Amino acid sequence: MGFDQYHEPPEELPDEIRTFARMMASLIEEAEAISWYEQRISVEKDTAARAIMKNAQTEEFKHFGMNLEFLLRKNKDWRTELKAILFTTGDIVKRGEAGEKKVD
Repeated sequence: MGFDQYHEPPEELPDEIRTFARMMASLIEEAEAISWYEQRISVEKDTAARAIMKNAQTEEFKHFGMNLEFLLRKNKDWRTELKAILFTTGDIVKRGEAGEKKVD
């Protein structure tokens, strides 16, 4: 049985790569859900409906964060690079370049 998240035959992939693919798919799905809620919230006129959507979107933020943290814990280079970018101030591009230099 094939899934879109695999670009190689799944049965040939090690377990950790299959887990990685699942978590990446989950991360993407959470990001899409956040975007969908953002769009719905922006046009919803009913206050109660909008509040429910905002609450649901907050759950998606949490899921996105947990997926990202799982992936970062599994990949030292990603963690090093993203530490230089996330939750910082200043020019984002320059911070990214600084992170790249730490990984190289």
